[in-house]
Amino acid sequence: MAFYELRQYKILPGKMDDWVRMMEDEIIPFQVAQGMVITGSYRHEEDETVYIWMRRFESEEHRKKLYAAVYESDFWKNDIAPRIPALMDRSAIDVKRIVPTALSNAQ
Repeated sequence: MAFYELRQYKILPGKMDDWVRMMEDEIIPFQVAQGMVITGSYRHEEDETVYIWMRRFESEEHRKKLYAAVYESDFWKNDIAPRIPALMDRSAIDVKRIVPTALSNAQ
């Protein structure tokens, strides 16, 4: 059954514009090129430290395959990952797996 990851990050003060630029110019295009389905990218309307995004997976096997393609790649390990701590508090990452209900448009 398909499911989504709802990911919420705490962005360091004053770094939201840099984070969104990195997500939109580098991270999202790279992950999409590896097969990820990104369904949304959001800034909190009032709290400049809250960034939320969502990804869709067909199954747990699909998620594992895509995680490996992204997070085990040299590009991620050598170029992307080293720059993340300057923009985000990684200890505050909150990931929830959510499943659409029968009448959801997100089926």
